[in-house]
Amino acid sequence: MKLFFRQAGETGPAIVILHGVFGSADNWLTVGKQMADLGFRVSMLDQRNHGRSPWSDDFGYQEMAEDLQEFLNDQQITNPILIGHSMGGKTVMQYAMNYPDTWQKMVVVDIAPRFYPVHHTSILKGMNLMPLAAMKSRQEAEMFFTQYEDHPGTRNFILKNLARGENGGFSWRLNLPVLTREIETVGGELSGIRTITKPVLFLKGALSSYITDEDEKEIRRIFTDVRIETIAGAGHWVQAEQPQAFIEAVMKFIRG
Repeated sequence: MKLFFRQAGETGPAIVILHGVFGSADNWLTVGKQMADLGFRVSMLDQRNHGRSPWSDDFGYQEMAEDLQEFLNDQQITNPILIGHSMGGKTVMQYAMNYPDTWQKMVVVDIAPRFYPVHHTSILKGMNLMPLAAMKSRQEAEMFFTQYEDHPGTRNFILKNLARGENGGFSWRLNLPVLTREIETVGGELSGIRTITKPVLFLKGALSSYITDEDEKEIRRIFTDVRIETIAGAGHWVQAEQPQAFIEAVMKFIRG
């Protein structure tokens, strides 16, 4: 699948960034530009069924890892630094299992290589029930969505997926039927797990519960050259909540 992507920087070592579920490349524009200003060529991808990338009924980490490989081949990117948040973190981990000799370093943001129970039920319910045809403004959409998500930041993140069509109406920019059907797949564990000896950095938010002490034991078992660092003041969306601390940790890891 030919993924949509945005790029910041024209020269330097290649960094490829993959977003989480319900996200897109646009979520990473500010961080990507800052990394580009530090001397890197940064590609930010929309994963399948998200953003401006194509939709497909086939959805899983094997497919998303293959999409990443196709992108790297098409763009003639060799030995990149891979960064993935949440679902994107699982994608880059699965890619590392499938293509162990094609990347340089990897950063996994606030996710572990295990199964996670479904926990987006209310968000998906609100997205599916939103009367898009009747919505006249984004303010109306946000007011409706308060019934399903209390946190303003999360609401804003989800509603960035609303696109206004030529007729003035709204539609979802992501493939909501497939994501609703396959939401358990998003939380699924990796397949074909092997020992990874290349340098890997796991970043977790101090206010997040996505990576537990038990997860750290499993991470260290799979990834033998690994650092696990905690970003103070950050929840699950580490790069959005503490962008400077996130960039500093990533740059220290890459340059170290």
